[in-house]
Amino acid sequence: MNTFFTTLKNLFNLLLSLLSRLIPSMANPKPDEPQSPTDPPPPPPPAFDPSKPSVPISYPIKDLKSLESRSYFESFHYPFNKSSVPLPAPDVAAPDRPRMLVCHDMMGGYADDKWVQGGSNAEAYGIWHWHLIDVFVYFSHNLVSVPPPCWTNAAHTHGVKVLGTFLVEWDEGIVIADKLLSTKESAILYAERLTELADALGFDGWLINMEVKLKVDKIPILKEFVNHLTQTMHASVEGSLVIWYDSVTKDGLLRYQNELNENNKPFFDLCDGLFANYFWQKDSPKRSASFAGARKFDVYMGIDVFGRGTYGGGEWNTHVALDVLKKDNVSAALFAPGWVYESKQGPDFETAQNRWWGLVEKSWGILRNYPKVVPFYSNFDQGHGYHVYIEGSQAADVPWNNLSSQTFQPVLDNNQRTIKAFINFKDAAYTGGANITFEGNLEDNATLTTRLFRGKLHLEDLPLHITYSVMQDGKSRLGLSLGFSKNSETKSILLTTDAEFIADQLKTQFDMVINPVLVKISRRESSSTSRWILKETTIKMRGYTLNEINVLHYSGKDELHDTILETDLRQQGTKTVSVKMAWKLEGGDNPSFVKYNIYVGKSAQEAKYLGVAKVRAFYVSDLVVVPGVSNLIFFIQVCSSDGTSQELDSSPTYKLAVKG
Repeated sequence: MNTFFTTLKNLFNLLLSLLSRLIPSMANPKPDEPQSPTDPPPPPPPAFDPSKPSVPISYPIKDLKSLESRSYFESFHYPFNKSSVPLPAPDVAAPDRPRMLVCHDMMGGYADDKWVQGGSNAEAYGIWHWHLIDVFVYFSHNLVSVPPPCWTNAAHTHGVKVLGTFLVEWDEGIVIADKLLSTKESAILYAERLTELADALGFDGWLINMEVKLKVDKIPILKEFVNHLTQTMHASVEGSLVIWYDSVTKDGLLRYQNELNENNKPFFDLCDGLFANYFWQKDSPKRSASFAGARKFDVYMGIDVFGRGTYGGGEWNTHVALDVLKKDNVSAALFAPGWVYESKQGPDFETAQNRWWGLVEKSWGILRNYPKVVPFYSNFDQGHGYHVYIEGSQAADVPWNNLSSQTFQPVLDNNQRTIKAFINFKDAAYTGGANITFEGNLEDNATLTTRLFRGKLHLEDLPLHITYSVMQDGKSRLGLSLGFSKNSETKSILLTTDAEFIADQLKTQFDMVINPVLVKISRRESSSTSRWILKETTIKMRGYTLNEINVLHYSGKDELHDTILETDLRQQGTKTVSVKMAWKLEGGDNPSFVKYNIYVGKSAQEAKYLGVAKVRAFYVSDLVVVPGVSNLIFFIQVCSSDGTSQELDSSPTYKLAVKG
C-alpha cells in the first residue's frame, strides 16, 4: 500500500481564463489586554454612533423612529453593508418542490459576522452546506434584523435567497405595534421603509414575526402592512419573498397554531409563505398541505434544532422531523442550526457540522446543483482561516474570518473507503485561506474517485476553458474527471497532472484523456516540500451539459523539489493611521469587477496586503507606520469575475501624506 497525500486548490475555473482571487480582510480590532485584579475597572465604551467613522460593522435597527427617518442611509457604515453578489438568474424563481428554509438565530446575532471587512476569529461560525438550503433568514431579537452582507454574499453565490427579520415582541412590542398599526398610512409607510432597505442592501425579503397580542380592530391594518410589503418587495426585488411567522391570529390572539389553518391563513394569502411554529404533531404537516392546496410548498414547518418542544427532539434527531415533512410533501424551516456550534459538539465544529448536515442531506436530499452558469470559480475557501495566500505565496499570516470570501463549496462524499477529503485550513493554500486535502492510502495502479460538484451547465457553441491548481507529494497524482450528457448520450473526460504516467487500463475508462498545459509553477515556501502547479486547457462539447466534476486519484512518479525563499514583509512602527478610501469606476459600474485587493507600500514590489473590499470603499484602521515614512501609497487592485486581476504596478493608487 502506498501512502497517498494530495492537496488540491483552486480546482475549477471555466471559460475565459478564470483564475480568481477571493481574499479575506482582517479589519477587526484586536481585543483589549486583560486587566489585573488590582486595576480599576475600565471605563464603559462610548455609545455607538453610526454617523461617526469606525471599523465598518453591520447592526440592527432597534426602533420605528430610526426606520422611519431613514437614518440608516446616513450612517458611515451604510455603503459598506451593501451586498455585492446578486442572486443568479437561474435561482430567482421559487422551485416547485419541498424547500428548505434555515433561520439563523445564534448568540443574539451580530457576533463575528458583524465585521464587514472581516474579523480575527478563525473559528467563527459559518455555513457551507448551501446545496441543502433554499432560503436563509437572519434573525435576532431586534425590531429590524438587517442581514450582514457577508451572509448575503455567501448565500447568493450558491443561489440561496436571504431574508431579514421584522420582529415585534414582548411589552416593548405592544408599544411598537400600536404605532405601526395606528393607521393604514403608517402601516404603508413602514412597509415601504423595509422594502427600501432590502432593495438598497441587496437581500431578498423579510420574515414578519408579530409576537404580540393585538386588538381585533388592528387586524385589517396588519393585513394591509403584510400585503403592501409583499407587493412592494415583488415590484422592487425580482424573486423576493415575504414570509409570515405563525404567531398572532386573525382575531388578534397571540396563539401559535403549529400548522396552516383558518386562524392564520388570511396572512398566508397575502404573502409568500408561512413559517409554522415548532410544536406541531405528526398529522399537522398533512393537514397544512391539504389546507394550502396548490401552495403546499409555501408552508414551512418549523423545527427547533435545540429541540424545545419540537417534533423528534431536534439536535442529532432533527432528521426525524424532516422525514415526516418530506413524506407529507411540505417545506421545512430549520431554526437555530448554530446549535452545533453553540453547544460545542465534538470532536470539533468542522467535523460535527459536516455530520449534522450529512443527516439533513440523507433525509432531505441535495437541492442545488452547480455549476449552472459561467464563470464558475472555487478556491474552496469557507470564509475563515489562519493565513491568506495569493498565487501560491503567503500574503498574511494571521487568523481571520470573512464569509464574503467564501467561494463555491464542494459537495464532498466521504462515504468511501481509503481516502478522506476535507477542507484544510492549516496547510498552504494557492489562493485564499484553505485547500481541499485528500489523505489516505491507495494501492499501486489503483484509482479512486471523489465527488466535488454536481452541475447543470449547458454548453452552447463556446469552448469550455478550465484552469486548476494542484500540489502533489511523492507518487500521489490526481486529475479532474468531468461527466457530460447530451440526450441519452454520455461522455467522460479526464484532465490529468501528467498523462504519460497513466496506465493504459485507466485510459480505457474515459472517452478522452487530456494533459492540460502547464502555465505556472508557484514560488516555494521555505517550509514546504511541494509547490503548486497551475494547469489549463480548453475543450469543446457543443450541445452537451456538464453534470459532474470529480477528482480521480491515481499514482505516478516522484516529483522533484527545489526551494525558493519568501520575503518577510512584516515591519514594526510607532505611529498609526486610519483612513477611509472610496473610488469610482471610469465609465460607470462594471458588473465583471467583483472585488478589490488593497495593498500599501512604497512601491508595488514592496506592497503589503491589507485585505479585500467587496464594495468600492475600504476602511483602514490603526495601520502601523514605521518611523521615517512620510507618505503611504495604497494600491487598489481590480479583480474580475473571470478570475483575472490587474497587475499591481499598474493598479490605481492613493497617496497619503503622514504627518508628525
